[in-house]
Amino acid sequence: MTSNILVTGASRGLGAAIARDLAGRGYRIAVHAGRDLAAAAAVRDALPGDGHVAVVGDVADPEACRRIVGEAVVGLGGVDVLVNNAGIFQAHPIDAVSFDDWQDAWRRTLDVNLLGPANLAWLVARHLLDRSAGPAGGRLVSVGSRGAYRGEPVTPAYGASKAALHAMTQSLAVALAPHGILAAAVAPGFVETDMGRTVLDGPGGDAVRAQSPFDRVATPEEVAQTVSWLATDAPLWVSGTVVDVNGASYLR
Repeated sequence: MTSNILVTGASRGLGAAIARDLAGRGYRIAVHAGRDLAAAAAVRDALPGDGHVAVVGDVADPEACRRIVGEAVVGLGGVDVLVNNAGIFQAHPIDAVSFDDWQDAWRRTLDVNLLGPANLAWLVARHLLDRSAGPAGGRLVSVGSRGAYRGEPVTPAYGASKAALHAMTQSLAVALAPHGILAAAVAPGFVETDMGRTVLDGPGGDAVRAQSPFDRVATPEEVAQTVSWLATDAPLWVSGTVVDVNGASYLR
């Protein structure tokens, strides 16, 4: 059974819910935060079980990615599973921003949402391939979005980055299958996190909830349980899949 899991963007919201769910299942977690080590440490200290660690670094920086994985490997005694959850969602409607702001939004979003996960995946895969126990049993799980399919008119870079993240996951599933490594992703819809409260509590909240026939949005725990299944108990044969977790708000 795999035991050591690095969860990026785990100092709050969905990432923290994923860390809690995995720790509750008996796994040791490296809780990552982009900048706020104290927040990551607070999540770490509240997790059930022991042996958890907190790591910090901007996933948009390749050297920071190297440090994040290195510290997780040392702190946990190895990493068996990577959960690529860290991401940003920055509004940049094409009809309302300057060309400079448009470029900045695209660069930053792709750096965090795509290139960071790609670099972390390479580093964890390399660790798995080089470890004495061999790579079999390792897993790479990424948090994508339904926005990859339905479009994100206010945040087009976000939608594009998540579509690319799904494609990367499927490419890695094929590349790493001969080594016994699973790669899969989830594509959530709107999730009720602190960041989402502004929208949900605002004038557009009812319309967002009405996107699902359940007339609500996902709880972080519902998405976290799906991520945990892929990261631990899902059969190897689901490798390459992108699991929709959107309450039937978008069907494909």
